[in-house]
Amino acid sequence: MQNVCIYKTEIGRIAIATEGSFLTNIFYKRRLYLLKKCEFFGRETEDMKNIFKQIEEYLRGERKIFDVQMALRGTDFQKKVWEQLLGIPYGETRSYKEIARQIGVPKGARAVGMANNKNPIPLIVPCHRVIGAAGDLVGYGGGLDLKQKLLALENSHSKDNNL
Repeated sequence: MQNVCIYKTEIGRIAIATEGSFLTNIFYKRRLYLLKKCEFFGRETEDMKNIFKQIEEYLRGERKIFDVQMALRGTDFQKKVWEQLLGIPYGETRSYKEIARQIGVPKGARAVGMANNKNPIPLIVPCHRVIGAAGDLVGYGGGLDLKQKLLALENSHSKDNNL
């Protein structure tokens, strides 16, 4: 059974969904609105509290690496893309085209973008670190303003030696 709890953060309200001790989803902005139509809200667990604590630390620039068990659900292609995203270091970006090349589909930049769009665990699976080939900010489920804010946050703390 899935548990979902909503939290207030400096980027707005987010929902954390877990199944057992595994994080399954993070919802915010438009996706949070869709979540409100669901009926599977549960009780807050210790795992949720820990995930939320790590997200708060990240948003304060105090955490660069998350220590969270995840259950990523998607197609094999999506999972391959998401695994590549997890390899993008804090404070760095990659283009959709670079990700496509890394997973062995050099002409698959658009498909990488679609996989990013389906990322069930944004922030922790850092789809905000993927940009256009010319360095422009394109496509983000939380909106380009949030993408810009997250990249600026990481850029300002990328030289720190914190977690």
